[in-house]
Amino acid sequence: MSDFSVAAVFSNHCVLQRDKVISVFGSAGDGCKVSVELYDQKQSLLAKNKSRAKDGRWLVQLEPQKAQNDCSLIITCEGFKKIFTDVAIGEVWLAGGQSNMEFELQNCTEGPDELNPSKNPENPNVRFYYTNKIAWMDEKFFEAERNTCWQTWDSEWKKFWSAVGYFFAKKLAADLGVTVGVIGCNWGGTSASAWMNRETLETDAELKTYLDEQEEATKGKSIEQQCQEYDKYESENNIWNEKCAKLYSVEPNLEWDEVQRRIGPSQWPGPKSCKNPYRPTGLYECMLKRIIPYTLKGVLWYQGESDDHKPHSYAKLFTRMIDLWRTDWNEANLPFVFVQLPEHRYKQDKDFKHWCLIREAQQKVHNTVKNAFMTCALDLGQYNDIHPKSKKVLGQRMEKVALSSVYNQCEEKAAYSPMLQSYYVNEKSITLTFSNAEEGFIQKADDEELTYYKEMEAAQNTPLPADFTGFEIAGSDCIYYPAQFVFGKEKDHLNTITLSNPKVPEPLFARYAWYNYGPVTIYNKNGLPLAPFRTSLHDSLDSKAKTEHAKIQQIMTVG
Repeated sequence: MSDFSVAAVFSNHCVLQRDKVISVFGSAGDGCKVSVELYDQKQSLLAKNKSRAKDGRWLVQLEPQKAQNDCSLIITCEGFKKIFTDVAIGEVWLAGGQSNMEFELQNCTEGPDELNPSKNPENPNVRFYYTNKIAWMDEKFFEAERNTCWQTWDSEWKKFWSAVGYFFAKKLAADLGVTVGVIGCNWGGTSASAWMNRETLETDAELKTYLDEQEEATKGKSIEQQCQEYDKYESENNIWNEKCAKLYSVEPNLEWDEVQRRIGPSQWPGPKSCKNPYRPTGLYECMLKRIIPYTLKGVLWYQGESDDHKPHSYAKLFTRMIDLWRTDWNEANLPFVFVQLPEHRYKQDKDFKHWCLIREAQQKVHNTVKNAFMTCALDLGQYNDIHPKSKKVLGQRMEKVALSSVYNQCEEKAAYSPMLQSYYVNEKSITLTFSNAEEGFIQKADDEELTYYKEMEAAQNTPLPADFTGFEIAGSDCIYYPAQFVFGKEKDHLNTITLSNPKVPEPLFARYAWYNYGPVTIYNKNGLPLAPFRTSLHDSLDSKAKTEHAKIQQIMTVG
């Protein structure tokens, strides 16, 4: 049975999703009969089913099971038998996105303590599988994939786990009392278009531009030529990265322009080619499809940074991606718990406000897409670094959102940030009403971020107004001025904020935290930050406008 195989995502220690039909799958010659049996820790049969391979693939589905550990999975095909042991039945989440989801446990602020047995002696009951991370299907790809497997907390590889995915899973396992499995399917620096198929991108003119740009850049080049070009770049880039790392180890605060002056310009992300991992559809084919349709509870998603050059179409791109994945998994309401981008700006850049638009697009997805739940992370950014080092708070915030909206074990107001619900114009002021703030707001000082913001704006000759508050209002001329704000004090109006400025006697529009990086000062009583917003899309940043964005992209990946 040389043509028979079980998908690599099944191995010893794998976690199967409880209370849902369990899909087991792989490859085999057409007509081959495959049988799957699931046993509990006492070797009593829990479920059994069989099917025949068609078009080179086989799929066997088992009836839903309750949470338990120490199970075994036996797969047979015409005399061939594969046995997986220490199988758990619990909760399974896919951790997708780019480098901030990829960011490893060993590198995050909390990592050293978490990995130290004396400081974290308890087994967190979390397991991890990393989808084979090679972006081109050659023999090297399949050989590496055969060596992938599920890892337990006893594994020496746990230091490489997604930090956000781990902290989410650890808290969820403690709250639910079951084993939680995380499937890492992420790659630093990637656009959402890398995680979608061609057919989906071709259905819309705006989204098709991702394909058009790729095809224009590779026009007339053979696959062999494209591979040679990318291999040459990769070899040279590895040498460059070694020089860069050495330079930063000695001078960690060195400016990016100075780094490139000393060791030459960064060529990241390399030539557009069929082998470049950042190509549209590439990782959908090489990573995501390799685990479809492994039964999941839901998807964790942290991405958007690499689509900041096309922010006006991001809501559409992300929505279509969600629709595609739900179609692939044959689950129309598959939950997505995703991160709204935190504050970020490189100190030498202008405030292009492209991340404002990505955040706005993410808010739109939360508001309009069923079972898509946003976790606000505005206050969790890090100055001059696209990779916030602290990941525990974010992972736990995402878990709280899941606990509320997916598991119905927590009140919504305890899990979500305040979000703009409605507003009305008074005489000389605007009153805004927010969800998840029924007990009112608190204001916190954010002097460090304010100082950085002032310094960055001063360097661009756009000094911050003395009356800056983070809130702004504008009249019919669409010119924004800092707004004074007053929290609602009456019992039924604690979730309101009223804005005004004498320079805007007839206000029409309002916005908050409309900057890529700046102070975050307004929170609800649960300590969650007010989600950024604007009340209207009236200004020059309309859906057709082109937006500049930061040119520094090299450090959107993690070494």
